[in-house]
Amino acid sequence: MKTSRIFIILIVLLFAAAVPVFAQEAGSERSSGISPEHESDMFYVNIPIEKIYPYRMGYVVFYRKGIGSLGETYIPLEWFSGPEGKADLIYLNSGKRWPYLTVFYQNGEFSHLRLYVRHEVTHETWGNIPLGVNIDSRFEGVETMILEF
Repeated sequence: MKTSRIFIILIVLLFAAAVPVFAQEAGSERSSGISPEHESDMFYVNIPIEKIYPYRMGYVVFYRKGIGSLGETYIPLEWFSGPEGKADLIYLNSGKRWPYLTVFYQNGEFSHLRLYVRHEVTHETWGNIPLGVNIDSRFEGVETMILEF
């Protein structure tokens, strides 16, 4: 009697393990509509912001590039203007969403970015560059976004 219960339990477990395999095979036969001709040549990367410093020529952004290390990037103000601008500044409302940077690439090259920041400048991610510090040269000639990870 005890061996027949064990046998029944084993049969049930084998059946339960086999069902997902059959479901995957059946699903792969159906067309999902995704094929090479429907693939996009664009992709994006979301990067959490640690600190953002407004400057008269743009924004200095410190971002998380790994465990315990930060990267920095400089985003010129002219990127945020006009229909051909390379950047959008989007204000986040109060809540738990942490500021982040979304960088879009097309065919493997930088296309544009979206900078999501907290509306309240008292949020801990906003900072101030000390008076008298001149970092104009960091914004000159910036044509693309190069991030380190």
